[in-house]
Amino acid sequence: MAVFYNKVQRKNPSNPTATPKWYPALRNTGMLKEKDVARQIADETTLNPKEAEMALSQLHKIMIRALHNGQSIQLGDWGSFHLTLSAEGSETEADVSATKVRKVNIRFSPGKELKESVAKVEFRQASTLSK
Repeated sequence: MAVFYNKVQRKNPSNPTATPKWYPALRNTGMLKEKDVARQIADETTLNPKEAEMALSQLHKIMIRALHNGQSIQLGDWGSFHLTLSAEGSETEADVSATKVRKVNIRFSPGKELKESVAKVEFRQASTLSK
């Protein structure tokens, strides 16, 4: 398997007068939906597809609950999920409050094994997709 890329030309935002340069840009080849993931899990385990779907659904529910409780979630060697904030700064400590929060973000920090696996990915130009 390979990860595909397209060639794109981009300007330097910090120097708009500079000559644009060419870069590889990832090309998504599709979305693996939850039911497809469950089917693949079922194919590789003793679970049937509905049981695998239920396990994924429960994982989703537990992750939401943990994040709502201010907890991080570590999923073995996959990595961990945690929340971060984007907030407006205050001049004094007394002015800091929850109303200053502009946005809550979910961050994923990959584990060592996942990072190493992704580092070994093979890249191919997207124009070879149709061949």
